Amino acid sequence: MAKKSLQLLALFFVFISCTKEETQVDAIEIDAAQRNPLTAAQINGQIDQAFSNNGSFDWNQSSNHLLWSAIFQGNKMASIGFGSSATDFDRSLSPNNSQIQNEILAVIQQYEGKELDKILISSDAYLNQIDVMIEKQETVIALRRLNSLRYFEPADYRYFANQTNQQKGGGNQIQSDSGCGFESSALSASDYTTVTPNAKVPWAFYQHNIPSAWSYSTGAGITIGIIDTGISPNQTLFGTSFNNGLSSGRSISKFGVYVDSIWPWSTGTDGPNDQCGHGTSMASAAASPRNNVGQPVGVAYNSNLITYRAASNVVLDGYHEQNGVKNAFTGLGNNSSVKIISMSMGHIFSVGKISDGVKYAHARGKLIFCAGGTSTSFTNFVGVIFPAWMPETQAVTGVKEGTSNQKCDVCHSGSEIDFTVQMERSTGKTIPVVSYYNAQTDYVGGSSVATATTAGIAALVWAKNPTWTRDQVINKMRQSATYYPTPNSSYGYGNVNALLAVQ
Repeated sequence: MAKKSLQLLALFFVFISCTKEETQVDAIEIDAAQRNPLTAAQINGQIDQAFSNNGSFDWNQSSNHLLWSAIFQGNKMASIGFGSSATDFDRSLSPNNSQIQNEILAVIQQYEGKELDKILISSDAYLNQIDVMIEKQETVIALRRLNSLRYFEPADYRYFANQTNQQKGGGNQIQSDSGCGFESSALSASDYTTVTPNAKVPWAFYQHNIPSAWSYSTGAGITIGIIDTGISPNQTLFGTSFNNGLSSGRSISKFGVYVDSIWPWSTGTDGPNDQCGHGTSMASAAASPRNNVGQPVGVAYNSNLITYRAASNVVLDGYHEQNGVKNAFTGLGNNSSVKIISMSMGHIFSVGKISDGVKYAHARGKLIFCAGGTSTSFTNFVGVIFPAWMPETQAVTGVKEGTSNQKCDVCHSGSEIDFTVQMERSTGKTIPVVSYYNAQTDYVGGSSVATATTAGIAALVWAKNPTWTRDQVINKMRQSATYYPTPNSSYGYGNVNALLAVQ
């Protein structure tokens, strides 16, 4: 009799358990008007409306229907950041990360009705972050009820691509330049000065007293990491001629973490070579060698350089672009030789996995410079872009020659800006750099080149004071700048005086 009672009790608990599970699933009811996903045009419209109303957009603040629609329209891929608190992003510091991840995946399996290998795309080795496949709106709603999600976002929704498609259809939508180009330009003699042994110093360097600072520091012993589109295989100044002339005793390393594929499960990268041109220009501004080949020299011409091909262009609008940048930040974060990271790419709203990567590198003492934003039609629509607005980064924008509060024609400004660089002349000319092709030159402008230039100045300061911390370097740069000690509301501390910064 006792045995029979126990069996009945066990069956009762099984029944109650199953009933609760079924109730949990059945409790998610979706209004008839929201059972179909929004179109890409409707999604972009809601994002634009958020910018118009609030000046920003955040997936964490979006409705369940909008989030699910963007996941659905973005190849059904989602990115999830999890943890026991809002700051729990580092796997190495998170003892229960596996348990939380498994709980999240169990919820997805329950609502999607699929095996794990059909759901999990990737699980980051260093961050509490996973990429998953989700089809059902019920899954989105169930996941958002969990307290362990730091963020939950579409992983492959392409805002800019959809805006461009709408433009082609006749709409008056905003767009952004990819930043790519393989053009070469002959330099005007008024835009540079030739110095020994036969290198061209860009006009803008004199506006920041960089040549005078070289008497104190040339960046020797400091490693700059550049996250961009890679480095040109056709430019020997970043190959066999990187370490010669007055640039000696230094090294360059090149990595590729960008996967050029439409398939999210693809993992093979296309190597470190620049296929855009932008990354090569940024490397030139920061650390191009000073030798006798008659090409533009970089700010920190004796610093070491590590370049990452992390994306196809400067607009971080797709899964592999965002994943590549995240991996570049964690890679540089884990490299103990790296002091400074420069990235002249971004997005108009936050990307959780990139934010995690930035925080990961920052937590390891890296000094991070990011571009405040460069575009034609975005200038009056969006302020400082992501991730430059993050407190873990130093945001940089470009200003016109002889000014510290007149942004360049295509540059963004805002309260998050920390420093500025004079990079646009009255003639319209910008900063001379080494071209994609050997023995050729070009001009590059915007907040992109301003960022790489500022990273080079930071290398000069750190090389002069190798025992300093990141905060000491930042403070010295601030003290040398235009508006210290009271930053300008839209241009931060303004133009850095490199000579004062290294004295």
